[in-house]
Amino acid sequence: MKQRILGSQGLTVSAQGLGCMGMSNTYGPADQTEAVATLHRALELGINFFDTAEQYGPYDNEALLGRAFTGRRSEVILATKFGFDIRDGKTVGVTSDPAHIREKVEGSLRRLNTDYIDLLYQHRIDPLVPVEDVVGVMADLVREGKVRYLGLSEAGVANIRRAHAVHPISVLQSEYSLWERNLEADVLPALRELGIGLVAFSPLGRGFLAGTAKRAEEYPPSDFRHLDPRLQGENFDRNMEAAAIVRELADHRLVTPGQIALAWAMHKGDDIVTIPGTRRRTFLEQNVAAAEITLDEMEMAVLDNALKQVSGLRYSKERMAMVDR
Repeated sequence: MKQRILGSQGLTVSAQGLGCMGMSNTYGPADQTEAVATLHRALELGINFFDTAEQYGPYDNEALLGRAFTGRRSEVILATKFGFDIRDGKTVGVTSDPAHIREKVEGSLRRLNTDYIDLLYQHRIDPLVPVEDVVGVMADLVREGKVRYLGLSEAGVANIRRAHAVHPISVLQSEYSLWERNLEADVLPALRELGIGLVAFSPLGRGFLAGTAKRAEEYPPSDFRHLDPRLQGENFDRNMEAAAIVRELADHRLVTPGQIALAWAMHKGDDIVTIPGTRRRTFLEQNVAAAEITLDEMEMAVLDNALKQVSGLRYSKERMAMVDR
């Protein structure tokens, strides 16, 4: 697995990382034994960049990584996040109260079984707290050696600029894929102007681009995808029709649709790292193989045009309200 550098501060990670959220029952019950085996297999395949957050579980996901990487801390780059208001095991909103950031980070350090976090994100912008105040505390943690690099998740251009003026931001994490292109108009140009890398989550469209997604109604209410507007009703039908070109190109290349989708994202720039989420070794190995697929200019152009118009919002209205756009 090749390496890529994210941001001007030199954060160097594997060109593909692993999103670990689904290992903590976000998409239905997870097999913890298989999850640990998948994490270990990722290391064998050259992945060293692992993405988690206190919200995943909540808390269970960080603890899972802490157990899985005991004795192997030097081999991994751990990224985690704070910024949600979690009460009685449920997320009830966003909060980045500076008075509690240290407490949250100490909890993450404890669960991850480490004395430093490689990459710390503010998970969502808190509209009640200036981002300068949040990044000020995060920067103090860098100076103290508890954090190495800083990131933002789902932030808009104005807050990215304001945060970067306080302390260099190495990474923005946001959804980016063949069927979610909202970053291209203004966010990506701003990142490249400032020298900030992009970590693209859901590069497979929560399974849609891999051909494994079902209608939202078929998922249980506990599954994150149950409320995905793009998988509901007529939206699902329209999007399936638009994604036919991905399936056709995959058939022509004798690879999977998901591998084509990942290859497309990895071809969009050396400052982009995808973190496809999986909890099974079989899918992990398929995803890693996508890093070896080369797409020519004509194939990229066909894919660029295929899913420019996606039917449905990417989150429910309640979740979209937490995205800084």
